[in-house]
Amino acid sequence: MSVTDILNALLSEDLPRALEIFAPELIVCVSIVALLLTRLFGLDRRFSPCWVALVGCLVAFTAAFAQFMYIKTGAVESGLLASLYENARLSATGVGSSGPYFTGLLMHDPFTLFFRLGLLLFLVLMVALTILTGIPDNEDGPDFYTLLFGATLGMMIATSANHLLMLFLGVEMMSVPSYVMVAFLKGRQQSSEAALKYVVFGAGAAGVMLYGVSLLAGLMGTANLPELGARLAYLVGSEGFTLTSPTVLTTVLAIMMILVGLAFKLSVVPFHFWCPDAFEGAAAEVGGFLSVASKAAAFALLVRFVLAFNGSTEVQHDLMLFLGLGLGVVAAVTTTFGNLAAYTQNNVKRLLAYSTIAHAGYMLMAVAAMLVLLGQPDGGPFTAAQIRDEATRSIEGLTYYLVVYLFMNLAAFAVVALIRNEIFSEEIDDYNGLVHCNPATKVLCVCMACAFFSLVGIPPFGGFFAKLLIFLAVFKAGYVHWLMWAILGIAALNTVFSLFYYLRVLKAMFIEPQSETARPVRTPALVSAYVALITIPILVLGASPLQNDLSMTASFVASVLFR
Repeated sequence: MSVTDILNALLSEDLPRALEIFAPELIVCVSIVALLLTRLFGLDRRFSPCWVALVGCLVAFTAAFAQFMYIKTGAVESGLLASLYENARLSATGVGSSGPYFTGLLMHDPFTLFFRLGLLLFLVLMVALTILTGIPDNEDGPDFYTLLFGATLGMMIATSANHLLMLFLGVEMMSVPSYVMVAFLKGRQQSSEAALKYVVFGAGAAGVMLYGVSLLAGLMGTANLPELGARLAYLVGSEGFTLTSPTVLTTVLAIMMILVGLAFKLSVVPFHFWCPDAFEGAAAEVGGFLSVASKAAAFALLVRFVLAFNGSTEVQHDLMLFLGLGLGVVAAVTTTFGNLAAYTQNNVKRLLAYSTIAHAGYMLMAVAAMLVLLGQPDGGPFTAAQIRDEATRSIEGLTYYLVVYLFMNLAAFAVVALIRNEIFSEEIDDYNGLVHCNPATKVLCVCMACAFFSLVGIPPFGGFFAKLLIFLAVFKAGYVHWLMWAILGIAALNTVFSLFYYLRVLKAMFIEPQSETARPVRTPALVSAYVALITIPILVLGASPLQNDLSMTASFVASVLFR
């Protein structure tokens, strides 16, 4: 087929469908251009650029919501959804059909749509938070929101990556704007140093990851993710999975190099060094964004990448088991380190940074459990159908955890940002007696308690059910290999340990007396209403009928990966 024939086929068939699917990303791009134009023509002096950002992310979120509902429920003939589908120009041959697009570079399915929807929802909440906290100001608003939207665009591409090139591009697109956002507080040496450390570690991780991508693509003869597993089985042949085989050894080395880049984004031990300093040096709003959005995108990309090697041959099973056990050990070490290091912190943002590291370990356990289940050798305890069901439950637990994590971590960082505006401090000792201040501050204290108890995993908060789903997946994986039961025991002990450093902050807020020299705190009622609004889902997702609805949606999203 000639180049002309390929272009004609692309323009006549793939391009219209690809543009329909890619609509939310295109809206984000248009928003970025609009923000840049406000600076170019001086419009940011006439009105706040935050409203341009808010409108842009709301429109993108609406488009993503329409796409997800369309592929989940199918076309409807009447009602609000039908009107939404019609206005968004959705079609059964476009958004309604799962599969690769843009010549196979990206993947369109419910898994991608769900994560894109979550990222855009988080973007809406982040823009609303920045409006309330006043960071950034009108002068820096276009620059800050351009970086925020650019990072989100990279995350959206990463969740749908179907090619090694898009995997690397997605990671870099969400990383580079993040480096600048960490240093966005001008004139602060701590922010500049944190950003420099972030850039240096990021550049090193990107270089290792790119070498792994080139090594894997060169060895397999393809960069398409769905083809990697079959190519590996063909190259290894009857040799079996043994590290004495040059092909297997090179493949494992390439995979580990790529996982270095993903581990850096997840702040997994030992690639976590940037996280505490970056969170402490950056504004709390930026820390909240990095702690949630980058984790969600990186986990979606990690799941897609490791599942590329899934298959029915013995070498594929052995590779999945090897990766699963390795990631399980890393997850246990990460969770333990994050919780232990949080004990000695006096800065709330730094404490939440180590909390983020610990929770990355919990979520990584779900991926490890899935891989161990898929890597079950012949004659194992589960049938093929049971393996598929249990692997689906593992990703269901990960997806549910990420949704709850969005609200509980955002609520915690929002409280830190809003209290910072009142007391000009982020030290735990300066939180003493905050509950005795005005009613709006009392609401912030209660919301912080709800977020922390959910992060620990105490019922009836959403974090309890999310952890329970992951722990059940790890327990099931223990039937394939006993090491997963040991990892489960470590995770359970860490859940108990984490309670103490969260209680330290709550003790300061609720029990310790307020200093006589403390600044008067008069938190506005509007900001407390915002924090209460994002705290409600923490309770709803822990003890309400919506818990089952989200669980079923997460199961539906996860099931498409194993069809």
